[in-house]
Amino acid sequence: MQGRVLIIAGSDSGGGAGIQADIKAVTALGGFAMTAITALTAQNTLGVHGVVAVDPAFIRQQMAVVLDDLGADALKTGMLHDVPVIEAVAAEIVQRAAGVPLVADPVMVAKGGHPLLAPDAVGSLKSRLLPLATVITPNLPEAEVLVGRLIRDVAGMRAAAADLRALGVPAVLLKGGHLEGETVTDLLVTEGGVEEFVDARIATRHTHGTGCTLASAIATGLAQGMALRDAVVRARAYVRAAIAAAPGYGAGHGPLDHGVTVDPARILR
Repeated sequence: MQGRVLIIAGSDSGGGAGIQADIKAVTALGGFAMTAITALTAQNTLGVHGVVAVDPAFIRQQMAVVLDDLGADALKTGMLHDVPVIEAVAAEIVQRAAGVPLVADPVMVAKGGHPLLAPDAVGSLKSRLLPLATVITPNLPEAEVLVGRLIRDVAGMRAAAADLRALGVPAVLLKGGHLEGETVTDLLVTEGGVEEFVDARIATRHTHGTGCTLASAIATGLAQGMALRDAVVRARAYVRAAIAAAPGYGAGHGPLDHGVTVDPARILR
């Protein structure tokens, strides 16, 4: 049950987020990871220190040669930093991967605060990429940008997720880790309704790459033929285990331990 996952995202030289985290997560869950790199970053646990963009035509070429030869059972998008990149990726998906499950993580700001999406690209993200997605995985700051208002509580999360689905997205996994409190609530909102996942907050600063890791873990599940809810449940359990086992590297927001294992038979019940 391997599953081919094509990841379209930026590189993190520190290894905690981006393409590096994506590859680790897909591999840890038994999938086969392939990549189309959208940008290079000089990055560590303290933040993003530099970004070099990849030509949109070359991003499309990376996607095309992979899809034409190896194929893909699921796609995952991460850092798509400006309008030309979003347009290029969306066009290539429509041309070569229409109908392939897509997990779109609308990456906008790095953990250290560095912007990873041009302000004028939000409209393009909403109109061109998100409607192609099977599920989107915004955190609260990203959701606030997408819906144009602040989100203060779980009720606000529910309203925001409904508005995000109205953009033409079948499912939204809205992550509530930015709310205050000793618990963390994530919402999975689909045509069938709303499901809340509530867990105790893990007290740690080592959370760099959690969003990238979660989205790639979900994509792996979809690539392996899992139902969306099952893919989300396994992915959340994997990320929590990876946070709990974080090795403690770096002086800032450190990376997870992507090598942890989870038992699907215990989780999916």
